[in-house]
Amino acid sequence: MASIARCLRAARPSTLSRLAQTTPLTRSNWQPASLRAFSASPIRDIRKYTKDHEWIDLNTNKKEGVIGISEYAAEELGDVVYVELPEEGKEVSAGDAIGAVESVKSAADINSPIACKITSINLTLEEKPGTINQVPEDDSAGGGWIAKVSVDEQGIKDFETLMDLEEYKAFTGASE
Repeated sequence: MASIARCLRAARPSTLSRLAQTTPLTRSNWQPASLRAFSASPIRDIRKYTKDHEWIDLNTNKKEGVIGISEYAAEELGDVVYVELPEEGKEVSAGDAIGAVESVKSAADINSPIACKITSINLTLEEKPGTINQVPEDDSAGGGWIAKVSVDEQGIKDFETLMDLEEYKAFTGASE
């Protein structure tokens, strides 16, 4: 807490005095006009889905991406107990098997949604395969993504043929 207070003191002395008030802050005694508001909008990756329930996020320059399985697939599989990860450096075409996932209910291949080269794999899934059930569509450090990839022209062409979120929801019969 002390480090937070030091940061606030350096950034805005009036903020610290407000935090030190004995009266809890509510909408009635909070004065947002005296504070400068800001917002940040991260550049969102472009996500698309396959009929085999994989997803891929491409960054805005369409040169790199992240592959995983959809939330729908994770729910249908049940508790995941093992994930076979792809080999780093491997070049694959759209539809090629890059790994597998086994659950208490069944096993399924993980197919590449597009032509790409595997640049990194999510080693967390070897130790904690259940991460896929918890956050299957999270491409952050603690998420259930499978692989990071580099994309060429063929991969971009493949990407354009995939389903966006609304099309995928219609395909699976999922509602919002």
